[in-house]
Order: sequence, then structure tokens, then C-alpha cells
Amino acid sequence: MNILTLNCHAWLEDRQQEKIDFIVERIASEDYDIIALQEVNQHKEAPIVEGLIRENNFAYVLVERLKELGVTYHMTWDFAHYGYDVYEEGVAILSRTPFLSTESFFVSKTTDPNNYKSRKIVKAIVDGVDAPTAVYSCHLGWWHDEEEPVRHQLDELLRRAEEDDRALLLGDFNNDAFLRGEGYDYLIDHGLQDLFHLATEREGDATVQGKIAGWDENKKALRIDLMLTNAPIHVSRHAVVFDGENGPIVSDHAGVEATAFWR
Repeated sequence: MNILTLNCHAWLEDRQQEKIDFIVERIASEDYDIIALQEVNQHKEAPIVEGLIRENNFAYVLVERLKELGVTYHMTWDFAHYGYDVYEEGVAILSRTPFLSTESFFVSKTTDPNNYKSRKIVKAIVDGVDAPTAVYSCHLGWWHDEEEPVRHQLDELLRRAEEDDRALLLGDFNNDAFLRGEGYDYLIDHGLQDLFHLATEREGDATVQGKIAGWDENKKALRIDLMLTNAPIHVSRHAVVFDGENGPIVSDHAGVEATAFWR
């Protein structure tokens, strides 16, 4: 199975339409089975097209553009909090095969949509990709945040994943894999495996360079966009994409793609 995760920084990018073109072109050419997206924004006053989805929902725009190319993806999205006052920000999962089920749940203590620290996970059960797979699109908080401690969020996420025989936890974890003794190690110490370390072939590592929103004082490379699993898996390739070398830059995060199959 081919997998992609990307924090989109949706509708906050310069040359946004051009960057949408780049994302759509790569999805169409790489034929990903599963895509997890974070910071999937829609304007709070845009017309509703279905359920919670507004016509400028960033994931919906991608799906519609792909449909014009004859490429069909199924989509699920939910809203976690307001961003920049005007956006409903959430996370999404796209799948080439229909979902067997979908759900979303808060992992943060706060569930106030006016608090940007509210964190909601979207989960989908996907069939036909080697075996039924639980896919989580994750956008979590920060290790040293006393107001909204990420350990609580990680515990909630781990508790949910315990129910799954095969789970992929994908997304922006906001915890740097280069740092020891913090959120990344907490996840690994609780039984998750990182597809980066399992991969036979690796291209790149860091997904953020320097200062971005939420990392205002950062001056170094970070690996915070991750692909984790709770089950035995063979990973033939793990690569950083949309980093200016392996594909054009489309966001303040690079994406990550992998090719893998369940053992």
C-alpha cells in the first residue's frame, strides 16, 4: 500500500492554487491508497455541500480536482477548532477504497472549538489494502504545554488504537522524533513502531525547517510528521516529499510517503 501524510496549512499559503495543482498532480501520479491530511481548513461562511463539508474544504477541493482527472477518492473530515477566526480547521482521511466505518473523537481535555488547542482525531477503517486497516489522521499538541498536556492526548490515542489489530497513526504529532525523553519516545515506549525506522530505503528525515506556527522560536530541523503502527509491517520505502527536492514545497510542513504491506 502507498501512503501519504501532509499537514496542508490550507488556504494560508502564498500561491495556494498553484500548490493545490502540485498536490493533485502527485496524488494522481503516485496513486496513494491512503492519505492523511491535517490543517484541512474551510471558511466558516462558505456554503455547505454535504454534512459538515463546505465547498472550499481543502480536502474536498482536492477530491473534486482529482475527480476531474478520473481519479476517485473517498473522504472523511471533521472540525476540531477555529483557526485565524475565519477557518474551521480539522483533519481528513482520503482512501481509494470505500470506508467500512468512520468516526472522530477529541483527545484533548478541552473541546471548545474557540480554543486552538482543541484536538480531534479522525479514524477510518479501510478495506482492501492488504487487510482491514484502522487509519488515524492525527494533529496533536506540544509536550511542554501545561494548559493542554499532550501526554493526555497521547494516552487517549493509544487507548483507542489498542482496539485495532492493524492501525496506522499518521500525521503531525508536534513532537520531534530527534528529541529523547519526550512525546516521540513516549509513543515508541508504549509499543508503536515508526515506519521511518522500519524502512529498507529512506529518503530524507526532517519535515519542518525552522520557525512555523506553533514553533515560533524554533531554529532547527524537526521530524514531527510521522507514520506509526501497532502491528508487524514491511516498509520498503519511506520518503520526505514536498520539501523542495522531492516535489515542490506546498506547505510549511513537508509531507511523508511510504510503501508498505502487512506481514
